[in-house]
Amino acid sequence: MKRKDIRKLFLTFFYTGLSPYAPGTVGSIAAAVVGYFILQYFPVSTLFLLSILITLLALKEIDIYENEYNKKDPKEIVIDEVVGVWLAFSLSSATILQMALSLVFFRIYDIWKPSLIGRIDKEYDGGKGVMGDDIVAGILAGISSALVYQGYLYIIK
Repeated sequence: MKRKDIRKLFLTFFYTGLSPYAPGTVGSIAAAVVGYFILQYFPVSTLFLLSILITLLALKEIDIYENEYNKKDPKEIVIDEVVGVWLAFSLSSATILQMALSLVFFRIYDIWKPSLIGRIDKEYDGGKGVMGDDIVAGILAGISSALVYQGYLYIIK
């Protein structure tokens, strides 16, 4: 397998980003499924550290990919969604309800791009822009999920 092919496999998260319909959502769901299974065998800190490692690798690889294909923020790149979802899981906790909330909040923030998320998306090019908005969306999704879940626990007690 050539380096270019490995880069595409990585950035499209095993080709889930090549979905003709809603590649970001498909990539996010794939990330949630893989994240769920990782959390069955490893602590939350592992998912968090994997997010950091993937971010560091992706920053350069996205720049290379964008130059190769002459595209800015290509829709097929979904490794940023993987990092965003996994950061949200890492911050909210690992119950099924919290993971579902994290995924929903992440997609809302990633699509809507409120405030800082939208600014990062518009003002930064290359890997920094592609990864940056999803990192912030993941952090906000994790916090939102944790707050909603705590509110839920408070109400049912």
